[in-house]
Amino acid sequence: MRNTFTFNGIYCNELFCQFQLKGVLLLIIHVVKPGESIYSISRLYGVSPSKVISDNELTNPNSLVVGQTIVIEEGVRRHTILPGQSLYTIARLYGVTTNDLLNANPQITNAALISPGQVVNIPSRTRKLGTIEVNGYAFPTVTQEVLRKTLPYLTYLSVFSYEVRPDGSLKPVNDEALIQAARAARVAPLLVISNIEEGGSFSSNLARTILNSDQLQETLLNNVLNIMRRKNYYGLDIDFEYIYPEDREKYNNFLRKAVQRLRPLGYTVTTALAPKTSAEQKGLLYEAHDYPVHGALTDHVILMTYEWGYTFGPPLAVSPINEVRKVLNYAVTAIPREKILMGIPNYGYDWTLPYVPGSRAATLSNTGAVDLARREGAAIQYDAKSQAPFFNYYDDNGKQHVVWFDDARSIEAKLRLIHEYRLGGGSYWTIGRFFPQNWLVLRNLFDVRKVLS
Repeated sequence: MRNTFTFNGIYCNELFCQFQLKGVLLLIIHVVKPGESIYSISRLYGVSPSKVISDNELTNPNSLVVGQTIVIEEGVRRHTILPGQSLYTIARLYGVTTNDLLNANPQITNAALISPGQVVNIPSRTRKLGTIEVNGYAFPTVTQEVLRKTLPYLTYLSVFSYEVRPDGSLKPVNDEALIQAARAARVAPLLVISNIEEGGSFSSNLARTILNSDQLQETLLNNVLNIMRRKNYYGLDIDFEYIYPEDREKYNNFLRKAVQRLRPLGYTVTTALAPKTSAEQKGLLYEAHDYPVHGALTDHVILMTYEWGYTFGPPLAVSPINEVRKVLNYAVTAIPREKILMGIPNYGYDWTLPYVPGSRAATLSNTGAVDLARREGAAIQYDAKSQAPFFNYYDDNGKQHVVWFDDARSIEAKLRLIHEYRLGGGSYWTIGRFFPQNWLVLRNLFDVRKVLS
């Protein structure tokens, strides 16, 4: 079987698919097969091994995992013209157009006047899908190295989080370094407030306390504005979860107050919403999140389209494409598309089998999942329905495990939904663990909008 890669979402079985459609994106995602090496893969695509290793930030390039993805970025290549070759035949050889060659070689003023021995630049065949906005959540503990490598791909950095206290005050956050780094990279910092109890989790009762008191809401918004002014935030991201259903309209009213206070001062307002598939969806996580009201009031709405597979739940893909589609199908009927930032997880889970309800899955990074597969000698498989990779292994105690995570293929599938549904962009939870292939795929698919000059 020949090697496969992605062409416009199609996994091809030839070295290069024979599609010569102008304006179509070619993103090469190679899936490692038994016996392959970085050297053989790089020769296959005419890219240097060092570039493949560097682009993918491979920490163990001499020990690839069967089923592991490798993203190939062609970059600009150079071709020495042979006797009898024309720009047309060279363009066909590399899968680009004659105009592409002329644009990449401004020194050629007449396509007919080229000669053997002349060197021409061969541009990448990648054609981007457009420009989007990208938000990334970060804890104050994120390293400066991760920030440095991630910020070029972000529009917004949401610092998580200022926890609301019952008296309307906010638990302090050590966020100055993040704000400074974000603004230096032309990334807009967003202050996140949450109804997380100190030392606990999201609290329905805490939200009720705030939402049922005009005075507490006034105090809270004053405190928010003071911090935003003092620390030079760009906007506010409200992440109130598990609100009692009967407090739904009170939450809507609080959102109205926040927008009325902040927008005249030049601040943006964003909210994070549970992944609903209908307006009538039941459950404490969903009912108080009013999609039409949030869509009408805010600048952006972040849809938390992840956690189908979660820490205490049964083994599943964290963000299965088929389930995300159901959320987007409803969301675009209730919220202006351009305001929607689709949530993308940046982590995976390792479950012990057989699954016992209430047992805890271990969280791991996407790169960590590949490292685990390597150590355990596991082959990575890919689930077509959820568009997500997974693998099984046995631990030292003889217990079977299953790991679900994301790779370049699943990230591409998620990002293409943004284009398909004409959304405003995406939002990562969280950027704390650097995932090189995610950003490789993103930068090949889209340009990222910067709102700061």
